[in-house]
Amino acid sequence: MNLVSHLKNTAKQHADKTAYFFMDQPVSYAELDGAVTRFASGLEKIGVKKGDHIALLLGNSPHFIIALYGAMRLGATVIPINPIYTPDEIGYILQNGDVKVVIAIELLFPLVEKMDAWLPKVKQYIFCESDPTKPFECNVNPKMKSFSSVVASGDINFSAEDILEEDIAVILYTSGTTGRPKGAMLTHKNLYSNAKDTGEYLKMNNSDKVITTLPMFHVFSLTVTVNAPLISGSTLLIVPKFSPKEIFRLAKNYKATVFAGVPTMYNFLYQYSEENPEDLATLRLCISGGSSMPVALLKNFEKKFHVLVSEGYGLSEASPVTCFNPLDRPRKPGSIGTSILRVENKVVNELEEEVPEGQVGELIVRGPNVMKGYYKMPEETAATIRDGWLYTGDLARMDEEGYFYIVDRKKDMVIVGGFNVYPREVEEILYEHPDIVEAAVIGVPDPDQGEVIKAFIVKKNPNLSEKEIVSYCKQRLAKYKLPKIIEFLDELPKNTTGKILRRSLRVQELQN
Repeated sequence: MNLVSHLKNTAKQHADKTAYFFMDQPVSYAELDGAVTRFASGLEKIGVKKGDHIALLLGNSPHFIIALYGAMRLGATVIPINPIYTPDEIGYILQNGDVKVVIAIELLFPLVEKMDAWLPKVKQYIFCESDPTKPFECNVNPKMKSFSSVVASGDINFSAEDILEEDIAVILYTSGTTGRPKGAMLTHKNLYSNAKDTGEYLKMNNSDKVITTLPMFHVFSLTVTVNAPLISGSTLLIVPKFSPKEIFRLAKNYKATVFAGVPTMYNFLYQYSEENPEDLATLRLCISGGSSMPVALLKNFEKKFHVLVSEGYGLSEASPVTCFNPLDRPRKPGSIGTSILRVENKVVNELEEEVPEGQVGELIVRGPNVMKGYYKMPEETAATIRDGWLYTGDLARMDEEGYFYIVDRKKDMVIVGGFNVYPREVEEILYEHPDIVEAAVIGVPDPDQGEVIKAFIVKKNPNLSEKEIVSYCKQRLAKYKLPKIIEFLDELPKNTTGKILRRSLRVQELQN
């Protein structure tokens, strides 16, 4: 079984069930599966074969789901790309990923037209119309086609070659902390097993209505708010772009039951001045991932909206989920939970030996969700996957009940005068201050201590001073953990999922 065959079965058994709402328009599972089949057939007619690489430069939309599942049904490999990347970033992935077909939003037509000359491997471009009443047309270049024309040309009775579970379904390019991004090769087995196991762990079912606002090109959204709900027969409430106002509207109007977001999204919802907690009354579960959620924010959000927030953990190389706080046992604030079904997590030291409970080490993962490797990077693959274990690069500890806690990124740890300081620990304290909206901590060079702590803060109260913050921290942190430098910002740098980018702050610091 794989994602596309499972969708076909669901469409047969529950043809009229609503698969998704987009712009308040419902589409059934039968209609979705029909569009996927025709698109797969249409791709074959323009020369796409099993194993070819297809890039998606798309935001949250039905186009993304149809293109993803249509390409996979044909046996092609999908490479999702953030459509707001720079031309350099897009160009690198298209070239390194040996992309043959690009499927993009219509707004990118001028950019793609300019890039075409230095992308000889790309044979076709398919553009998704922003307005369905105005079909995309490009008569001057036969390589340019409209999404609607490819779907329309397809055969509803199309049948593709058999897909093997070890065939590569998706290549996800990870942002990485240094150098160029690496393409994590995820097989059909990886994606299907992780979607199925995550859905079962979170008790997703055909009564659920899942708010899909995380960007679909990101692996968190791909598994947790697209693939897992579709496997479970749930209904997606597709949000083109995150907006607190739209989240409250959808939750109220459609009686949403599941919301997934990154901590920044929860902060925006919590701070939203026009919110009505009753609008979220039907939510049975909120899921947080992407980065660690400050415990103060988690508790405040739950108290205000009377809904459980379950934190989890994942990474692109693991398709991505490895842990979630279980729903049938106590949720532990600050924890990423326990290992999900069929996935094993453990914490090891530098000698790759498992450490005792409570001790900090590197988190490693094993299971059917672990990637096949990095595309065209055998050395990096060998360094990351050893004896079947995926080395995450994250520092963690495990308690006596098997709950894991991410301490920090291995590369983010700050050493002050020989003492280890984990930025997250300092950030947790800062988030507890009532006048601090957001905070991020990094290490900066110091001639005496080697490194000292610098805090970047977005404040709610304009009168909040550095002196007050240091005084507040002194009551809660050891002296060597105290912020020595504080910089106030209007906002913190974030990626497209809303994750705060410490890396950008470090780069900014080096440039100053």
